[in-house]
Amino acid sequence: MKNCKGLFAIVLSVLLMACDSSKKGTQGFFSIDESVMKEQYVFDDSLQIIIKNLESKKVDSVVYFFNEKKLGTTKGLQKFNFLLPNQKLGYQYLKTNVFFENTIESDTTRIELVSNIEPKLLKYSIINSYPHDISSFTEGLEFYNDTLYEGTGQYKESKLLKTDYKTGKILKSLVLESKYFGEGITILNGKIYQLTYKEKTGFIYDLKTFKLEKSFVNDKLEGWGMTNDGKNIYLNDSSEKIWVMNPTNQTTFDFINVYTGCAKVKGVNELEWINGKIFANIFTKDAVAVINPATGAVESVIDLSALKKQIKNPNSDVLNGIAYNPKTKTIFVTGKNWDKMFEIRID
Repeated sequence: MKNCKGLFAIVLSVLLMACDSSKKGTQGFFSIDESVMKEQYVFDDSLQIIIKNLESKKVDSVVYFFNEKKLGTTKGLQKFNFLLPNQKLGYQYLKTNVFFENTIESDTTRIELVSNIEPKLLKYSIINSYPHDISSFTEGLEFYNDTLYEGTGQYKESKLLKTDYKTGKILKSLVLESKYFGEGITILNGKIYQLTYKEKTGFIYDLKTFKLEKSFVNDKLEGWGMTNDGKNIYLNDSSEKIWVMNPTNQTTFDFINVYTGCAKVKGVNELEWINGKIFANIFTKDAVAVINPATGAVESVIDLSALKKQIKNPNSDVLNGIAYNPKTKTIFVTGKNWDKMFEIRID
């Protein structure tokens, strides 16, 4: 496996969490021999499962499972080999059912599937810069029909905004109740979806009128960023997880774990879906990670640290806010209480 830091460490080394190697299994007459297994694997690695017969029992057969999906069966205690599938990164669970003396005994363990992708450092050009309201604690940013929508945070200050991005003029505004801290937004099927920080509440508004149509429960750790792929909504919760939500009933049904090399990337923040990839701010870092939504692997990185140097507001906070304008095929980025928003193009 490649070094878990690699090029990504140049920009986001402080994001790399210690690689967790803990495993958990049960022990009876038989146990999976973890001594012959690696702590971490990558796609297409060959994994061998050996079962220890602790009291020399006569075994009829063994059935092997990977994340509850049956892999195969062996007679007796033959060694079992298989190639790890190309799937989501993170912990994977192995289980064996040993059949002996008219009895079944199970044992389980886990391995960690990590990324073998060396993220590329992407370059960009600044196309233009526009005024941005320094009172806006930006949490969500999204274009729809060449119009910019923004969700802002802070208790007693959170808003939902429709703006003219070229002038910074606010075209429509909705103020959240003071008990809510606004977070990420996304627009889908004529609706605006918005998360709140710790209140475990989300809102659905009519896109044209900003009329609140429904609130829903967000049962994750916290509410952070949102985006969508035209069908489903993606949201995150301060951890390395990005959840997939059904926009119709607002229930999450899947997730990915964001990894670079052997390490989880926590603090994934504002999200934007761009040409089949998830672009994500990383909390407190002046960089954007480009994530494969099928696996969670960070494939490339954009270092935006130079932009912060152009911000004059002494009370400005971290980089946060990514919006893709399909009309211009450019990306707009800003930060919390920044006085500028930048239009950039990936070179």
